[in-house]
Amino acid sequence: MDHKFDYDLLVLGGGPAGYVAAIRASQLGLRVGLVEKNRLGGVCLNVGCIPSKSLISQASIFRSIPDLEGFGLKVDKQGFDYRQVFKKSRKAADILSKGISYLMKKNNIRVFEAEGVLSRANELLLSSGERVTGKNIIIATGSSPRQVAAFPFDGQYVLSSTDALMLEKLPESMLILGAGAIGVEFAYIMNAFGVKVHLLELQDRILPLEDEDISSQLARSLKRSGIKLLTGARALSLEKNEGKLLVEIEDKKGRDLSLTVDKLLVAVGREPNTKDIGLESLDIKTEKGYIVTGDYYETSHPGIYAVGDVVNSPLLAHVASKEGEIVAEHIAGKKPAKRINALEIPSAVYCEPQLASFGYSEWRARAEAIPYEKVSFPYRGNGKAVAIEKPDGFVKILFDPETKEIIGGHCIGVDATELIHQILLAKRGALSPTIVADMVHAHPTISETIMEGMKAIEGRAIHG
Repeated sequence: MDHKFDYDLLVLGGGPAGYVAAIRASQLGLRVGLVEKNRLGGVCLNVGCIPSKSLISQASIFRSIPDLEGFGLKVDKQGFDYRQVFKKSRKAADILSKGISYLMKKNNIRVFEAEGVLSRANELLLSSGERVTGKNIIIATGSSPRQVAAFPFDGQYVLSSTDALMLEKLPESMLILGAGAIGVEFAYIMNAFGVKVHLLELQDRILPLEDEDISSQLARSLKRSGIKLLTGARALSLEKNEGKLLVEIEDKKGRDLSLTVDKLLVAVGREPNTKDIGLESLDIKTEKGYIVTGDYYETSHPGIYAVGDVVNSPLLAHVASKEGEIVAEHIAGKKPAKRINALEIPSAVYCEPQLASFGYSEWRARAEAIPYEKVSFPYRGNGKAVAIEKPDGFVKILFDPETKEIIGGHCIGVDATELIHQILLAKRGALSPTIVADMVHAHPTISETIMEGMKAIEGRAIHG
């Protein structure tokens, strides 16, 4: 340990990247300090992944009322109070945030409740006026909802994803700009609770980064739920009139449309929080707002690292956490991977049906001239899916035609966000499809779809 510094490692930001890096570094014997101006857990825990999944869970329960009525029960929804739904989502976030605080104490990590700015090499200047030094520094300041110039957030009519999570009363109608993961999840939540939802996407399909077949299947499901999809469309302007919003839209055929709604949710992505944290004082390089990093996520300034949403990798909590672990282990003298393999990062969308994927999609394989073959196995061929009345969905596996190596996995349907890891584990472990296909799976389980998919690669699927 170098006692010229207050800490072996200083972490700026207490989200999934920062707090995980801090804990891992402490486990490896480093003296660690962490600076966080808001609540521990960052966006994911407080105003992102966790509360949104609470809302989705409750939306699924609410959406199951027709199923109960099918049993002859009568459900009176007149007493429904969305504030109780909101409170449950906040309770989940509060419990986990307190859990992070406990982990900080357990691992002897000093937490500074303040803003921090890089002032000199190895030093952070805190808003309290205190200066703290670290032999190494990790920047993990996260990201914020991206604004659109024509539709600035006002927190009342034009909402960010954070604003939407904090709603205690539902609007009658909502237009959502952006049909990526955030937009689709909010569309599902709002629709399930009875809000009239319009979902607009500039690209020609929703979830444009996902596999085309997955995107198409989800689009059909959302439409059946009553969500109005506008793809290949552009929102042009906004006018407020007597508590309503009049939004002018250009559709895919170039026609001008107008739509009147109560709320507008802008969900067109996120931007890194790299302004006003002192990067310029140390000449740390950035590109389009993202911090440029090399091996082990080290910046252009030796001893200063950047992880999570401030670097140009997928803006996902699990990516941020893994990057934090890599840096902590590197600083402690271990030999982790230099970076995460982008083709082994799972993505997940938690609407209904769920969807998840990793690696190559068909459109990406075609674009990069990667040879591939594919197999699909439908949920309708799975006993568990049929038994629980969730038969809509499929598993798709992309593989190398010669070696049969798995190069991509895609799932849509019940438990897809859990299921994807079985395919990903097979890829990471370099397991042949035969090994997974011949492994005895409990029956009936949804995971049998993976077994059948692997059998299909060898032309021996039983139920497909």
